[in-house]
Amino acid sequence: MADSKSGLRKPVFTKVDQLRPGTSGHTLTVKVVNAKMVMQKGRSDGPQSRQMRIAECLVGDETGMIIFTARNDQGSLPIHSVIYFFGSLDLMEEGATVILRNAKIDMFKGSMRLAVDKWGRVEVKEPASFTVKEDNNLSLIEYELVNVVVE
Repeated sequence: MADSKSGLRKPVFTKVDQLRPGTSGHTLTVKVVNAKMVMQKGRSDGPQSRQMRIAECLVGDETGMIIFTARNDQGSLPIHSVIYFFGSLDLMEEGATVILRNAKIDMFKGSMRLAVDKWGRVEVKEPASFTVKEDNNLSLIEYELVNVVVE
C-alpha cells in the first residue's frame, strides 16, 4: 500500500495568459511590476491585537500581467502561518520575482484578480530573466456573467 502513494507531484507552471475566470490550483513564476497598499487597519479588541492589510500588486511574466491581491486575513491559519503571511506582503516589492503556489482567480467588478488563500503559498525566487509583457493586462478585460438555459 505504501508503494501506491508516490512522492509529491511536480508542479505544472501556468503562464499568465492561460488564466481564466473560475479556475484555481495555478502555480506561476511572476515578477512584481508594482504594489500598493489598499487597506490597512488594526484591531485590538481581544487578547491578541491583529492588523489587517490588503495590497494590490501588478504581477506578470513574458505573456502578460494581472492584479494579485495579497492579504493577511487568513484567520483560520495557525499563528506561525499568519506570521509568515504577514511577511509575504512585505515580499511583494517592485522588481521581486515570486512563485505563487495554488493560486486562484477571483472576480472583482467583472475583472480577474489572482489570489492565494490559506491553501496557497508565496515564495521568493531568484530574479527571473524574462521581461514582463506590459501590453497584455488580463485585469483590464471585463467579463459578464451570462446564464445559460439548457433545454
